[in-house]
Amino acid sequence: MLNSCAGKHLKIYNRGISGNKVYQLAERWDTDCIDIKPNVLSILIGVNDFWHMLDGKYKGTLNIYKNDFISLLNRTMEKLPGVKLVIGEPFAVIGVKSVTEKWYPAFNEYRAVAKETAAKFNASFIPFQTIFDKAQQIAPGAYWTGDGVHPSLAGAQLMAEAWLQMVKIS
Repeated sequence: MLNSCAGKHLKIYNRGISGNKVYQLAERWDTDCIDIKPNVLSILIGVNDFWHMLDGKYKGTLNIYKNDFISLLNRTMEKLPGVKLVIGEPFAVIGVKSVTEKWYPAFNEYRAVAKETAAKFNASFIPFQTIFDKAQQIAPGAYWTGDGVHPSLAGAQLMAEAWLQMVKIS
């Protein structure tokens, strides 16, 4: 499936920075997104907003995540009204290194906010948690991610295939 896009001459910009929360994304948003004027904008954010709060490195809350995310998307749609928006669900693979039972049930609320936000902005929503949950029926979580949140090459392939199925690039 990935090779089906090879002849389409797509320009893909990955501006993700490991460890970022929504407010950090917002700080660099004009340069990393708005100035590029993408036709399709894919955002996967939220796991660090939860994880770093849980480990005491960040004083965020669910409401801060939600409000920051909505503010970022309002700003985006004002500047890029025709952009096709894709929101990926934050995911965590329990039992793999960093992801333990203490993540739940609170992390589910962050996932729900991402889904609600996608609906609010009429964005495509990619249910990455479900995808990783199903993948664990084929191979253990450590095959798909080294730490529970960052995908391995196999996990990245799962995500890419799901993205391509959802977005349908012409």
